[in-house]
Amino acid sequence: MREERIGDFLDSLADRVPAPGGGASAALHAAQAAALLGMVARYSVGEKYAEHRKVVERIIAETDGLRYSALLLAEQDAAAFTTVTDAYRLPKATEEEKAARSAAIAAALTEASRPPAAVIGVASSVVGLAEELLPVGNRNVITDIAAAAEAARAAATTARVNVEVNLGGVRDEGIRAELVTQAAQVDEIEARAERVTAAVRAEIAG
Repeated sequence: MREERIGDFLDSLADRVPAPGGGASAALHAAQAAALLGMVARYSVGEKYAEHRKVVERIIAETDGLRYSALLLAEQDAAAFTTVTDAYRLPKATEEEKAARSAAIAAALTEASRPPAAVIGVASSVVGLAEELLPVGNRNVITDIAAAAEAARAAATTARVNVEVNLGGVRDEGIRAELVTQAAQVDEIEARAERVTAAVRAEIAG
């Protein structure tokens, strides 16, 4: 996926194929959010920002890592959903086949839940970095901090839906509880992102 042209990816997204879909889109929202913050941080270096150099350098490193992680999650999500589709196509003519198919579907849905759950974590980290960069970043690109927050919000809310749609097929109660806990973080991520955007809008409004 990382080698695709944007237009080719969008063609795949629009096509009648199992993947990529919403899960991959959520991860790419997170990747774009991290990239935007990385850009703002890189515009916030030099003598004028010397007081915050260590913070900015750390944000650059962390956003670069989160961008890579999110892109990897997009690829993992597409692969996992293909496995789900394959599991549903397994034969079910006999009781043995039905049992094997049911187990394969449950396992595939469990694995398909993991990438979007991880995307929620990435989105939370990105919003945290946006909160940290907002007071010290270059004011000329402050709107990109809001753009990053909104992209992270979209990543989290989209990923939550993709976790929830798979929960019914997750048999392991421990894994299910973990996924529910991760999905429950999204309301707070949304609220924090909204506060970042509101602060930016208030500043640019003068």
